[in-house]
Amino acid sequence: MFELETALSRAHDTSPGPDGIAYNMLCHLNTTSLSHLLFLFNRIWTEQKYPSQWHEAIVISILKPGKDPSNPLLYRPVALTSCLCKTFECMVNARLVFELEKQGCISPLQSGFRRGQSTFDNLVLLETQIRNAFVRRNHLVSIFFDIEKAYDRIWQYRILLTLFNFGFRGNLPIFLRNFLSHRTFQVRMGNFYSNHFIQTEGVPQGSVLRVTLFIIHLSQILNFLPSYVHGSLYVDDLQISCQGSNMNMIERQLQNAMNKLVAWCDKNGHTISAEKSRCIHFCRKRNIHLDPNIQIRNVPIPVVNEIRFLGVIFDGKLGKLTFLPHILHLQKKCERSLNILKVLSRTSWGCQSNFPSPCLPSSHSLQY
Repeated sequence: MFELETALSRAHDTSPGPDGIAYNMLCHLNTTSLSHLLFLFNRIWTEQKYPSQWHEAIVISILKPGKDPSNPLLYRPVALTSCLCKTFECMVNARLVFELEKQGCISPLQSGFRRGQSTFDNLVLLETQIRNAFVRRNHLVSIFFDIEKAYDRIWQYRILLTLFNFGFRGNLPIFLRNFLSHRTFQVRMGNFYSNHFIQTEGVPQGSVLRVTLFIIHLSQILNFLPSYVHGSLYVDDLQISCQGSNMNMIERQLQNAMNKLVAWCDKNGHTISAEKSRCIHFCRKRNIHLDPNIQIRNVPIPVVNEIRFLGVIFDGKLGKLTFLPHILHLQKKCERSLNILKVLSRTSWGCQSNFPSPCLPSSHSLQY
C-alpha cells in the first residue's frame, strides 16, 4: 500500500488514456477502493497476466513552435496511455531502479535520470579532461554523437536479453515482456481516429518505464570503448574523447572506437548520423597541426570550433576553453528578459493596473 500511495502522490494530472480514467480520480479513492486496486495489481504481478487495454495508446500530434504545419515530420507525437497502467509502472519502476543500482548494472558514466546524478557530472568530467590536457600540453579530441531516433529503434528483444544477462528472473522480466509485446496505437486528429497500428520496436512513448528501459539498453554501449578512449552518456547524448601528444595516435584510437560503436549500433538497430555528429579539438600548442579526421562509414565527422553540450557551450577556438560564447549566449537571453521587465516596470506607459483594456469600452463610452 505504501508503494501505491507513493506512486499516486508523484503522479501529475495528465490526460487519461483510452479507458478515460484520470489521475484525479485515482488520487481521490478511499481506503477500500485503494485496497481493491492494490489487489488487482498483485494479481497481475503474480498470475503473469496483462490487461489487453493497457497495450493501447492514443497519439496526438502537436506542431513544433514556428514549424511548417504541412510537413508531418515537424509534429511532436504525444501518446496517451492508461493512468492505471502508469501507476503500476511507477511501482515496478521503483523496484527495478533499486535493483539496478544495488547490483551496479548501469555504468557510473551514465548519469541520465538517476538519483544523485545529473548533467553536471558529464559537464564537469569533460571540463576536467580538457584542463588535464592543457596542463600536460596534450591534444584532446572529443566527439559528440547524434543517435537517430534512439527511443523508437530499440529492439525489444535486446532489452529483455540485457535484463537476463543482468540476472533478473521471475515476475519482473515476465511483466516487462508482457508490457512490451502486442502494443498498438491510434492517431487522433480532432474527433477522428486512425486505424490501429502495431508497434513492433522501440519503447512505448508516454510510459513510466520508457526511460529506465532505454537506459538499461543504451548504457551497454560504453562497454565497447577501448581503454584509451573515455566516454560519458546522458540518456542518448553520447560523448567520447581521447588525449595524447601524438595526433595520429589519437585519430587511430578514436577511429577504432568509432568502428566498434558503429558495429554495436548495427547489431542493436541504431544509426549514428555522421552529418549531425560533431568533433572538436582542444589544445594549447602554438605549432600548426591539421584537424582530426574521424569517419563514420567513410563520411568524415565535421570539425567545429564550439559545441553545445547539455546546455553548455564548449569553445575550442585557438585552443582556449574560456566559455565566452556561452556567457554571451546567456547575456542575450538575459537581455531579452530584462527588456520585457523594463517595459512592464515603467510608470508612465506599459503595464498599468488602472489602464482601461483596449478590448473593452470605457465606462463613460457605454451607451444606455
